[in-house]
Amino acid sequence: MYKPSKRLSRLIATAAMAATIVSAQAPNVLAVTQPHPDEELNQDAVKQQLQVKGVEQVENGVKLELTTNKTAFIRLFSEDMAKVSILKEGEEENYFSEAVVKKDWDTPDFDFSEEGNVITLATEEITIKIKKEPFGIKFMDKEGNVINEDYMKNGSGYDGEKPYVYKKTTKDEAFYGFGEQAGLNLNQRGESIGMFNTDAYAYQPDTKYLYTAIPFFMGLKNDKAYGIFFDNTNRSYFEMATESDDYYHFYADDGSLNYYFMYGPDIQDVLDRYTELTGKMEKPAKWTLGLHQSKWEYSAEDIERVAETYREKEIPVDTMHFDIDYMKDYRVFTWNDKYGNEELHSNLDNMNFHKITINDPAVKKDPGYHMYDEGTENDYWAKNPDGSNFVGEVWPGDSMFPDFSQEEVREWWTGKHDILFDKGIDGVWNDMNEPAVFDGPYHTMPLDVTFGTGEDKRSHAEYHNLYGHDEAKATYDAWEEYKPNTRPFVLTRDMFAGSQRYAALWTGDNVSEWDHLQMSLPMNANIGLSGVPFVGNDIGGFAGRPDAEMFARWIEVGAFLPFSRIHYDSDSKSEVKQGQEPWSFGEEVEGISKKYIEMRYQLMPYLYNAFIDASENGTPVQQPLVYQFQEDEKTYNVSDQFMFGESLMIAPVVKQGQTERDVYLPEGETWVDYWTGKEFKGGQTIHTKAELDHLPIYMKKDSIVPTREVQQYTGEKPLENLVLDTYLKEEASYSFYEDDGATLDYKDGEYNKTDFHVERKGKHIEFTSEVEADDYDSDIQSYTLKLNGEKAPRKVQAAAKKYKQVTSVEEVKSTQETYFYDEANETLYVNVPVEEKHKVKVKFAGGYGHDEDDRDEDNDDRDEQDDREDEKEDREDEEQDREEEEDDRDEESDEDESSDEQQSGSSDEDNESSDKEQDGKDSDKDEESDEQENNDSTNQNNGNKEEDDHKEENDDRDEDKEEKEDQDASSDDNKEDGQHKDKFTEGKDRGDRFMMFRSRIQNFFVNFTAKSEGTTFNIFNFFK
Repeated sequence: MYKPSKRLSRLIATAAMAATIVSAQAPNVLAVTQPHPDEELNQDAVKQQLQVKGVEQVENGVKLELTTNKTAFIRLFSEDMAKVSILKEGEEENYFSEAVVKKDWDTPDFDFSEEGNVITLATEEITIKIKKEPFGIKFMDKEGNVINEDYMKNGSGYDGEKPYVYKKTTKDEAFYGFGEQAGLNLNQRGESIGMFNTDAYAYQPDTKYLYTAIPFFMGLKNDKAYGIFFDNTNRSYFEMATESDDYYHFYADDGSLNYYFMYGPDIQDVLDRYTELTGKMEKPAKWTLGLHQSKWEYSAEDIERVAETYREKEIPVDTMHFDIDYMKDYRVFTWNDKYGNEELHSNLDNMNFHKITINDPAVKKDPGYHMYDEGTENDYWAKNPDGSNFVGEVWPGDSMFPDFSQEEVREWWTGKHDILFDKGIDGVWNDMNEPAVFDGPYHTMPLDVTFGTGEDKRSHAEYHNLYGHDEAKATYDAWEEYKPNTRPFVLTRDMFAGSQRYAALWTGDNVSEWDHLQMSLPMNANIGLSGVPFVGNDIGGFAGRPDAEMFARWIEVGAFLPFSRIHYDSDSKSEVKQGQEPWSFGEEVEGISKKYIEMRYQLMPYLYNAFIDASENGTPVQQPLVYQFQEDEKTYNVSDQFMFGESLMIAPVVKQGQTERDVYLPEGETWVDYWTGKEFKGGQTIHTKAELDHLPIYMKKDSIVPTREVQQYTGEKPLENLVLDTYLKEEASYSFYEDDGATLDYKDGEYNKTDFHVERKGKHIEFTSEVEADDYDSDIQSYTLKLNGEKAPRKVQAAAKKYKQVTSVEEVKSTQETYFYDEANETLYVNVPVEEKHKVKVKFAGGYGHDEDDRDEDNDDRDEQDDREDEKEDREDEEQDREEEEDDRDEESDEDESSDEQQSGSSDEDNESSDKEQDGKDSDKDEESDEQENNDSTNQNNGNKEEDDHKEENDDRDEDKEEKEDQDASSDDNKEDGQHKDKFTEGKDRGDRFMMFRSRIQNFFVNFTAKSEGTTFNIFNFFK
């Protein structure tokens, strides 16, 4: 279904409000898909522009006295972010909504100047030009390029009580963010967007108001990005060039004019700054990243049966959800006897399922019910204008609504969660928190209902968009009270800016229609660009029922959603009585489901690390292509592809009957078909087949993707072998984070971080790992380096240690210091012990390990040069290793000397005995040293010739000699002298060994001179 512009849709929607019967069990209940009609700006009023009448420099910016008794502040919060406030007479300037978590910022260095009609504020990153008459603001980068500026025909100010801002735009400027928005387009240019949280059951692509209000967006023009956060909790509107290609504007029904401007120039920078202001998500529990299964009206028996079937069919899943049926007559914080049955919970626990219960804010009006009695006694309810308690109808009938704006009420709500936790509940799912009211005007409370008391009192119109936000906070805080060292999991349908600090988001009551599958991709992408990484949609659709084809395509997408849950509506509301478990559509779809769900679990280390990035940088997990490739204009409105983390591009089929599709590959990268290994240059559109069981996936070259073996649930098996799935062109790096994935111990430093680096160097590939943090007791014992698209290696070694070739993937993964080459798939597997300190080198014969077509005639000469450089590096590495070992032994020797000097009671007889014993060892060592020197002198005669000879038969002969030398040296491995002798004889050729010997002699004399006065000095320490 084609999505028309919302500009047209709004005219229809405001003329006639759509209504849908919600439940056969509640036939009088209507879910209105839109709130009260939009309030337009008075165009005559917005043309009466403000003027600057007074200027005062303040500590972090400037204060301006404006006409019509308005006051403006432009304050610099950082080098790239400013807050703009325009205040009505008597209004306080220090306003922050509940969205803002960081209020104290270090003032950046800035220059202030006033010249003629212009005031200038300049940091190292941005320059702000403020025009006095008429008042207007222009933001520029440090090179003087205009990033964003007011549209001076209208400017900014107030239309009565409505704050507004007009901004200039160009035809090629794109817009992203705005939280949860319907529609099939990623780029929101040309859209009329409204923000008033609405219970929009069975919404459609042209529905204007959905469940969340996040008044933040990004503009992208001339390859540079900026962000604007309109910090106003009232119903707000964003007309993104709907009236003209020359400007866009945003405004609200009421409240103050406060907005934050932040400059990138990268989208990543803007999002990082925005989430620094409003908060980043916390690190999630690993189990929450697994698959979730849910249905409205699962019986207690259904929940257990479905859980058992997952385990029997070996389809991975982590969590079963309990919808409102578990409550006693829909009373919150109660258990129906069947669902609260200890045997049910014990059986789920024994099958290693996590459990999540739904929760609604409405409390049944029922004297004798503990929640109603306590809330009434303590006056915790929302009020009518006359001060009486507001009563509205929801699932339990007449209900009261907690006033979550009050801290005391939130604490009370927090304290009730033990009723859920005592049953072993691991997460809470907040529903109906727009708040939805069945018999209220426009499916919510009247706008004059009040919250708060005294000076904090505010109307429902102002507080509406914050209701679910504060409920999420109250829910989140329950973990601190009852599970203080456990990571919370709160799922919510309703959000405001900043709610990502407390909850994940699912996109409400979607429909089993192809449009909804297609719409979910740009919707999730823009939610991610609004600071909410943990997002998902009901797989298969909530309302209605999918057929087999639709479910198969949806589970293919769903396996790569940040939050992955199958959830569907009551059978009583569907004409088709069709389940939505993976096995409900026949063997083919069951197999497809299992394939992609298993892939999600295989990618769990990669997915978890993507969430670590989200928690630290605000990075979306499900990314639109423009997030990484903003310099490629062709990505600006790609709505049916996305990046899953940093390296995987997903190009799903989202249209009925489609078995092939076009895929755009962003420029500047080389892309690899995950299934075939075929490579493609970026900057082109390719055509690919996509049968029902095939999800097109492309890997970005020079990427490392950590994976593991499949589990039936997270934590089933310890992660002992981490697979580093590598697609190498030149070099690839990955910083791998690991912690327990469950507790808050990481906040005390209990985590590991290891930096992996794989680089192609001439005729070999080099792998290194460097530990950055090591305070978590990891189960990982080895890494399997998986090199895709490579030739068979000549050998694999770390320093002198040669890795053994084995015959299967299974064997290489279970055996350290081995490698296996899969010739059919051109894939090399190398098992590297975690404790390996040396570079692991994969050496190839007569090639670079990848396609010969990439070579040219000049590469043969480069091969020889690279080989010589490799040999030189090997010698340097080995020499460095020996020097480090010598330093360690010197330190030990010094410690021994100090210890000997401090010890008392030693007899001269002991010393004489020790000297005789040492003399014997020294004599043996002299003989060994003389023999080795003679051997190395002979080897030197042939060294130069061998260094220039790189033919393969000589390589083989050298390998035979090296193997023999390694075998000779290994016979003394258990002896300290033998160990050091083995390292001493590891030179690549005989010339190398002579150079090593000479260096050792030089080191010996330098150290001998410095240490010869030591009483326990032993010169042969240098030859160990």
